[in-house]
Amino acid sequence: MPWERIRLGRPAASFEPKPPPADPYRPDTLFDGWSTRGLTVRLASVRGDAHRYSGQPRQDDIVVAAHEPTDTVVFAVADGVSAAAQSHVGAALACRTAVADVLRQLDDGRPQVDWARTVKSSAYQLFMRVTRGAEPSPEQKREAQTLLATTLVTGLVRLAEGGKLEVDLVHVGDSGAWMLHEGRFRPLRGDTKERAEGLVSHAVTALPWVPPSIEGTWYTLPADGTLLIGTDGFGDPLGDGTGRIGKRMAWELGRPPREPLALAQLLDFSWETFDDDRTLLAVWPRHRLDESGDTTAYWGGGPTG
Repeated sequence: MPWERIRLGRPAASFEPKPPPADPYRPDTLFDGWSTRGLTVRLASVRGDAHRYSGQPRQDDIVVAAHEPTDTVVFAVADGVSAAAQSHVGAALACRTAVADVLRQLDDGRPQVDWARTVKSSAYQLFMRVTRGAEPSPEQKREAQTLLATTLVTGLVRLAEGGKLEVDLVHVGDSGAWMLHEGRFRPLRGDTKERAEGLVSHAVTALPWVPPSIEGTWYTLPADGTLLIGTDGFGDPLGDGTGRIGKRMAWELGRPPREPLALAQLLDFSWETFDDDRTLLAVWPRHRLDESGDTTAYWGGGPTG
């Protein structure tokens, strides 16, 4: 069966998930996939077993869009802080606001994205959710932190000379980015000096708190590399990439899966120890995609854990 969950280590118990709250609508699983002239994109976000069992919403979110005039892919990935009651709403607002702002800047022909503007715009929308359009008071700012706190990774990627990938990234919080190359995972992180003062969780920096210095970091990935952007539901089991998860992911993501749902199946692995929501964006140069129409190579095979 193509959708049987991949089992790694000791699998989680089998159970039928409880429905998440209906408002706002948050599907248990989402996935998407498409290609621009130069890039191939696959993405997925799945509700973790802990939230499936308790009937809580998926707190991760992801938004990815193509800017056709520049053949640039713009993305945002967010992980709502678990202690914040409406962090799933905060994650959704942060992602949509960030991508919309970057697209506007690209439309304006900016040579360099103003990431400070993008991050501050995302934080501002969290305040607006609490105040319903009014300027926030100090008490309302604290309320937004308590209700809507979320991490955010946002950036853009485009095809460069020689089939390489040029990536510009900015992080708020502990969601991650990696380059997969020759079977190894290399973390992509900029300045990691962070504070957690005044936030719901002191373990992670999160919006609507905005770091005092916000600058994107540029990376160039080789033509046979893969860009990965994910929440800690993916990053924690991945670790340094040398264990069961790393081996499986390296095997499967070394080239684009033909069918987008393959990434959702891969991300929804069953391992008792790891039950958080998982979200992952993968981007390759399009020349890596097999467009022959033969899908047999994408099911079965590879490390089994």
